Amino acid sequence: MPATVPPAIGARRRRLVLELPIDEPDGFGGTLRRYVAGPVLWGAIEPVGIVDRLRGGRDDGVATHRITLRARAGLTAAMRLAAGPRRFAIRAILDPDDRGRDLVCHVEALPEASA
Repeated sequence: MPATVPPAIGARRRRLVLELPIDEPDGFGGTLRRYVAGPVLWGAIEPVGIVDRLRGGRDDGVATHRITLRARAGLTAAMRLAAGPRRFAIRAILDPDDRGRDLVCHVEALPEASA
């Protein structure tokens, strides 16, 4: 299987904001999750395709992307990435060559209403 070639450093020109989740009690025994802006990151965004997700009793097509970032500790799938008004839910995080230099996040675009 051929190795994935990471994007050139100049291709990582998209400004992204890492959004950190904060869970708060809702008063009824559950929790509410909200997101606060965290550090600014630079990365490359590549569209991958569309997956079908069941929402409200019907199939909706959701755009998927691959975002390549410099490696950083503490990045989890509970966080989100924001590029301007667009929000991306992180679904998987990979170190493509196990060198600890880059991270590839497989993300799904969130609808504007849930952002």
